Amino acid sequence: MEHTYAPATGVLSGIWLLVAIPLASAAILLLLGRRADKWGHWLGVLAVAASFVLGLIFFIKLGGLPADKRSAELSLFDFIDVGRLKVDFGLLFDPLSGVFVLLITGVGSLIHLYAVGYMAHDEGRRRFFGYFNLFVAAMLLLVLGNNYVMLYFGWEGVGVASYLLISFWYTRPSAATAGKKAFLMNRVGDAGLAIAVFLMFTTVGSTRYADVFGGVASLSATTVLIMGLLLLLGAAGKSGQFPLQAWLPDAMEGPTPVSALIHAATMVTAGVYLIARSHPIFSANETLQLVVVGVGALTLLMGCVIGAAKDDIKRVLAWSTVSQIGYMFLGVGLGGAAYALAIIHLLAHGFFKANMFLGAGSVMHGMHDQVDIRRFGGLRKHMRTTWLTFMTGWLAIIGIPPLSGFFTKEPIIAAAFDREGWTGWLFGGAAMLGAGLTAFYMTRLFVLTFHGPERYTEENTHPHESPAIMTIPLVLLALGSVVAGWVMSTTVVDWLNPVFGEAPEHHESLWITLLSILVTVAGAGLAWALFRNGTALAPEPAGFVVTAARRNLYTDAFNEAVFERPGVYLTRALVYLDGKGIDGLVNGLAAGVGGGSGRLRRLQTGFVRSYALSMLTGAMLVVGAFLAIQLGWLA
Repeated sequence: MEHTYAPATGVLSGIWLLVAIPLASAAILLLLGRRADKWGHWLGVLAVAASFVLGLIFFIKLGGLPADKRSAELSLFDFIDVGRLKVDFGLLFDPLSGVFVLLITGVGSLIHLYAVGYMAHDEGRRRFFGYFNLFVAAMLLLVLGNNYVMLYFGWEGVGVASYLLISFWYTRPSAATAGKKAFLMNRVGDAGLAIAVFLMFTTVGSTRYADVFGGVASLSATTVLIMGLLLLLGAAGKSGQFPLQAWLPDAMEGPTPVSALIHAATMVTAGVYLIARSHPIFSANETLQLVVVGVGALTLLMGCVIGAAKDDIKRVLAWSTVSQIGYMFLGVGLGGAAYALAIIHLLAHGFFKANMFLGAGSVMHGMHDQVDIRRFGGLRKHMRTTWLTFMTGWLAIIGIPPLSGFFTKEPIIAAAFDREGWTGWLFGGAAMLGAGLTAFYMTRLFVLTFHGPERYTEENTHPHESPAIMTIPLVLLALGSVVAGWVMSTTVVDWLNPVFGEAPEHHESLWITLLSILVTVAGAGLAWALFRNGTALAPEPAGFVVTAARRNLYTDAFNEAVFERPGVYLTRALVYLDGKGIDGLVNGLAAGVGGGSGRLRRLQTGFVRSYALSMLTGAMLVVGAFLAIQLGWLA
């Protein structure tokens, strides 16, 4: 497939506004300071909503073009021009970036609106919306860039903004630590992406998408494999996939709207976008595709197992995100028609996961920021809207027909079984097992929160529904959770054909569909039976599997033992070597010279008698030496 993009003309020449509007609003909110406190939050909402309206206009305009001309590339100015390296500040609006723009700005607008009510009593609300809009602007640049340098520029912007948002309540040690953890773990993945970009320039001579993809055929299999693995490392970091998944659940320390934005519509989808955008690289090497599928399958199972053992409502949803992104990695790793299937699941996930995260925030709002699901119960009587909207998200994520998750997740499971050889059964079986586990732990979350006996332990707990400014976004996201899957499964595959090419038609198997529904119902039924009457309010003695799941399968302990502690010891050793060795040598030499100079200075007394005595002593030594030589004493 030849990779060429048409220049942006007419209305599409304004795609730069998609990034400029939220970026400008972020600058206004952060530079004006407290003078914008009274109206800054509404500016933040309107900026993202304006980008959504513009994105929708550009999307419709793009849809009116012939399929082979659905792209608009805009070069704004020369960004880097050094020797052979020439990078323009360019944007690309095509079917893939178009759907991401609508997801980011559409779901993002609803989350912004929700945040107006959620952050109403926070003194830093204006600053929060400034960071929020900076995050959206960086994410839009990431998906709209027409080359890997622009993508990397937005990539790093997302990392900085996420650090500011996760650690927004920085006076809390846990929030400050979570922000630092997210920042550092993402730097590991970012290093892989940066090296991949360097490799592209070295081997292809360009970082522009069209040039890189056109040059893949001329590269050796080893070069393609290394380049793809480096890109995968970057994707795993941003999307919280194994082995860089540990930061993502800790990101729950930020305000709930941050959790919804990061985990539903933006940051965690960046890795999926990177692999989907780079599909010519990944499709060129079967080993590379196998690694991506393996990472996705392993991560989706890890997320399910750990999520089933958590009691914090937001952390259960966080591990659910890890698992669902694993399904998307599984899809993009399978290639062919599964590229589009992964994007469809990503879009549907944006609706139902944002719905549930905001629903969790609504529960916390009505329960004085309580997060332990063991201490909820019976909330459906007090929070009807939150209960109904959360229910749609729960049914959608576990894949109950006809909600969105059924139309997006089940095709990925079927595509995994379609893979040739024993790997099809291995990865298909992992995806099917993940479906059952997802139904189990998400039903556990739903039942313990909204059903069963009331288990409140705090005094004066009076659960109540959230205000309309918070529930209206919940209702709209719930509607998306119901219909988005069916709508997108019938339209998005054809829409993405200009990007991924015409893929072989995927034939779904009736027995896989029926088995998936059966496994899902069984997992949900088991959880309902176990937890419909509540659960113990204190942790009970557990076996090895549950204990390991509660400790995140010891991945944090592994990182601490293998990377953190040796890193601390190495740093201490280097500090000691620098202080006592290098600095000691330099300081010792300086002290020696200074001390010797001081002692020599004492010989200069200023008295004539001292100098005369010195001259006499010197003369006597010289005469004595000559006499010794004449007498043969020194022969």
